[in-house]
Amino acid sequence: MVMLTFLAMDPATHKRFLDYRERHVYFGSGKRQLDAREFAIADVEHRALDAKGDARTDEEEARFAEVSAVLFRD
Repeated sequence: MVMLTFLAMDPATHKRFLDYRERHVYFGSGKRQLDAREFAIADVEHRALDAKGDARTDEEEARFAEVSAVLFRD
């Protein structure tokens, strides 16, 4: 039995997901493309870290750079 789980995205997140997919075509050669669920999780983390700005710790800064690269936002 196959179970499908659908993730409802708000319009802004959906637009960022579509932008991510478009950037993946150009910059993601050799990298696995995130599905909608994986993207949503990374997007929430990226936005939270981005909101911290200069208050990010060194560990958070490293994670921010990592998530930014995965989402092609660097």
